[in-house]
Amino acid sequence: MMAERYAAASVRQLAAVVERIAPRDRARWEAREKVPGAGGVLIQVSRSRADQLWMVVGMFDRAVGREELPGRAARSAAQLFTWTTLRPFWELAAAGMLRSREQEVGRPLPVASLRIVRDCLDMLARVVVPGKRVRLPVVEQPAPKQVVPARARTALYRELVDMAGAGRWERQAGLGLSVEERARLLAMVAVVLDTGARSGELAALRMPDLAVGEEAVAVRRRVQRGASRVEEIAAVAEVRPASVHRVLGGRWESVSYATRQRVLAAVERLEPAREVEWYRLREGTRVAVRRWLEVRERVIGALPLEGGRPGVWVTLSATTAGPPGITLGPRGLRMSYGRGMAALNLAMGGRWGWEPLPTTMEQLRRAVDAEPLEEGEVARLRLRE
Repeated sequence: MMAERYAAASVRQLAAVVERIAPRDRARWEAREKVPGAGGVLIQVSRSRADQLWMVVGMFDRAVGREELPGRAARSAAQLFTWTTLRPFWELAAAGMLRSREQEVGRPLPVASLRIVRDCLDMLARVVVPGKRVRLPVVEQPAPKQVVPARARTALYRELVDMAGAGRWERQAGLGLSVEERARLLAMVAVVLDTGARSGELAALRMPDLAVGEEAVAVRRRVQRGASRVEEIAAVAEVRPASVHRVLGGRWESVSYATRQRVLAAVERLEPAREVEWYRLREGTRVAVRRWLEVRERVIGALPLEGGRPGVWVTLSATTAGPPGITLGPRGLRMSYGRGMAALNLAMGGRWGWEPLPTTMEQLRRAVDAEPLEEGEVARLRLRE
């Protein structure tokens, strides 16, 4: 049994619990037990979450027995979820002292990893000590990076339109970008400025998402939209976003009854966010998109594959995914954007009124406050088949 490999009784018990909800034996995977999820709804953990849960078991195995943890932490799994154990455990984890690879020990965990550990602790607490209120560590939210100011966005858009329309940027050498890469970057940035789309949403665009004449574009918000919905719910309920996160996450014991009722009432009052939102594209953006689509057509025309090629953004050179013309994924899109913006800053350096722009798309798109089209306006669009 997997639990036998751990020295402390508490960790063996914890491993036995995880084996039930996320079995290492894949033959037992479909029969895994359910756990309480958001709102108390029973769910089965995903394979990625299963790996994360086992990671936390390993972290407890390396923590129990250290002088920072109380001796009773080795007695039972329930002792692992007392604050006297969780506090030093979290401090060790955050400092990178519980990493599995020896060469990485002492390197602090990034915020994203800390959130994963915290979420796993939350899930395990519900199974190991059901019904008991467990004090969990808090992951400090880093201050968001400064967004691109309005004046800089206006200057950026003006330059993009000029470059896309006249091809002026194509005559500048030494930027490290091909003509095709420049065309893609100009169209990509222009669409972000008109929609505020995230990198994942931008990468998900397909040709049917562009209206005829590039008049408008459809953006699928999906999961990311839910995150921004928290702020909206908090505003309606007149509570802090952290309280909304707790209520929606099923951690009702950590908020008052009145707060819980206000959050739930706000959820009922708000109309569901639309999964697909259409945004009108400005004329300059249409020019940039058309210019890119001409390049795209040439690239995918040489693709030695049969079938549809629906992605709006495609690769321009061979990658591990295949030859040029393969739909660009979120990671590739972010890399392309960062490289392009660095080149743009170099090209525009020293020009009056130009401010160096961040090379991460997030700082640009968070500054955009775009309004989606109303349903009546969407109905009047001519859509691609």
